[in-house]
Amino acid sequence: QVQLVESGGGLVQAGGSLRLSCVASGNIFSINDMSWYRQAPGKQRELVAAITSGGSTNSADSVKGRVTITRDNAKNTVYLQMNSLKSEDPAIYYCNANIITTARVWDVSKLIGTHYWGKGTLVTVST
Repeated sequence: QVQLVESGGGLVQAGGSLRLSCVASGNIFSINDMSWYRQAPGKQRELVAAITSGGSTNSADSVKGRVTITRDNAKNTVYLQMNSLKSEDPAIYYCNANIITTARVWDVSKLIGTHYWGKGTLVTVST
């Protein structure tokens, strides 16, 4: 069983900063890409930023220059540092990770890759 648990959301003033964290736990063999998504009321879930296991990153144009995604592979944790928060940033922020787990199938160990989601953390911006 694998779990992703986000933390760090909250209420912040426009122009302020927040640092979100997401910890993966459970039967983890390795973790490939880790990402942050967000979903605002009435809108589709959208990618905010992603990071590969090697540390390569990309981010959405709407947040480029304002967010930094990092990860600590030893802690199975991904972070999202958000600065200069704007009125368009409030949303539930979700962590997603492509996690490799081990399973035994007919007495043979297999590696299985699955995308897991956390339950989200709410970010609110006051203007």
